[in-house]
Amino acid sequence: MTLEQLRIFVAVAEREHVTRAAADLNLTQSATSAAVAALEARHAVTLFNRVGRRIELTEAGQLFLAEARAVLARAASAETVLADLAGLKRGTLLLAASQTVSSYWLPPLMHRYRTRFPDIAMRLSIGNTEQVAAAVREGIADLGFVEGAIDDPTLAATPAAEDELALVVAADHPWAKTWPAGATDFRSTRWVLREQGSGTRAMFEEALLGLGIAIGDLDIALELSSNEAVRSAVEAGAGATVLSRLVTSASVTAGTLVQIPAALRKRQFLTVRHRERHLTSAQREFLALVNEQP
Repeated sequence: MTLEQLRIFVAVAEREHVTRAAADLNLTQSATSAAVAALEARHAVTLFNRVGRRIELTEAGQLFLAEARAVLARAASAETVLADLAGLKRGTLLLAASQTVSSYWLPPLMHRYRTRFPDIAMRLSIGNTEQVAAAVREGIADLGFVEGAIDDPTLAATPAAEDELALVVAADHPWAKTWPAGATDFRSTRWVLREQGSGTRAMFEEALLGLGIAIGDLDIALELSSNEAVRSAVEAGAGATVLSRLVTSASVTAGTLVQIPAALRKRQFLTVRHRERHLTSAQREFLALVNEQP
């Protein structure tokens, strides 16, 4: 069993498609299939079910995937330590961020970092708060940036920046003329919300509890996994929502959204790293850049 075979297996498992995995790995389809077949033959186990033109992990494949990821993460960590010895003349910085952070706050920082350290390659994966925490925990990402609380003893979370949430509706929504008076109005209007697991969603649910409202009391028209999709749906009149002001400010200025006064507390964007993994020079410099922010 080689690291290359593990890398190929993980790529195929994550995409559930040999051809796409081969293209992403810059390998031929035959070489990719052969690597998986060699693993299965060597250990007399079936890792994938072939269902028509699709493939899916067997139970053995699902168990093996977690171990393969762990081995690759350890190998990447070892390589990172060696690369760190060469200073900042080479290496890769793997970042993961939740949507608000990745779309609005993080890109300027990445640009500044790239300007200072052009020899360090950067890769950014995007998910919700739970997915980012999992990526850091599993070694898929070196540093994570989220807007929701992290409850994981293996991870260290520190404040990175401050963000403010905004309650917004379309310009023709009744609240644009008459602001909501309380819990009854919240229950009687339709809502468009981020999906469960999103930091924005968690903050909104916390604010509702302060009003004596459970999330199940609301008329939720749509649950969407993208800030931009939520904003567009609200602009189209699908309901009210709560999003970061980073997401809504341009639309409020343009008049397609109206911000409604609401007692929503500010939140912190958080930097997340694994407590037990080596902090490289590349990672330290990125964290220093984050700390330079006003």
